[in-house]
Amino acid sequence: MKAMIFAAGLGTRLKPLTDTLPKALVPLAGKTLLQWQIEKLKAASITNIVVNVHHFPDMIIDYLKEKNNFDCHILVSDERDMLLETGGGLRKAYEAFKQLGKEADDEGILVCNVDILSNIDIPTLLKAYNPKEMGVVVVSNRETQRYLLFNEKNRLCGWTNVATGEVKGEGAKNKEQGAMKRLAFSGMQILNPRIFDCMDDVVIQKGEKFSLIDLYLNIAQKEILRAYIPENYRMMDVGKINQLSEAESFAYNL
Repeated sequence: MKAMIFAAGLGTRLKPLTDTLPKALVPLAGKTLLQWQIEKLKAASITNIVVNVHHFPDMIIDYLKEKNNFDCHILVSDERDMLLETGGGLRKAYEAFKQLGKEADDEGILVCNVDILSNIDIPTLLKAYNPKEMGVVVVSNRETQRYLLFNEKNRLCGWTNVATGEVKGEGAKNKEQGAMKRLAFSGMQILNPRIFDCMDDVVIQKGEKFSLIDLYLNIAQKEILRAYIPENYRMMDVGKINQLSEAESFAYNL
């Protein structure tokens, strides 16, 4: 299996650290955020990895060289000219994935955010991936304002913002809201490579910059994306400068 780490973000909530270095290289508990993700993938025997870059891209490229790619096969998808969001970033990484080598047509791609730490057991997650479907999306019951909506079979149908009442996704709009499961997205998923064939319609609607959620909602009625809720799941978004000490304690206890 191959993987992609989204590491291109500006990290504005981590200023002033990110005034001089990319979010991916923010230190946490003796490691960079990028190192935490790579080592977790490597521990699950996933060593073919794409990392996208935008903010201080050369610093990440040089860092990977200095670390000898952590003895993995890592390629960089360079977005220095335009930050493409998650969906657009995955689309641009297609060429890098092809360079990583040929695998089975239905071999999944694990996609994760560089700034989200969790105790997820990746080998167990891999078993949840069904190559006959489009993928599995890691979700949880944590409270937030924005949720993905799933039906009784854990199939993705839509999205909602409970603060505004906004609902997206025809599958969700056509159902009683009370019958839908509201689950919070965790920033991790395993996707069938067929996902690349589904992106053209979104590019026509949104342009080259679009999110994975935009993509999922566009295909949800035709393709099956299922919820995966890990047991005893703990996660933390390392997104704010005032949360770093809490994040360090979290990381030490993973």
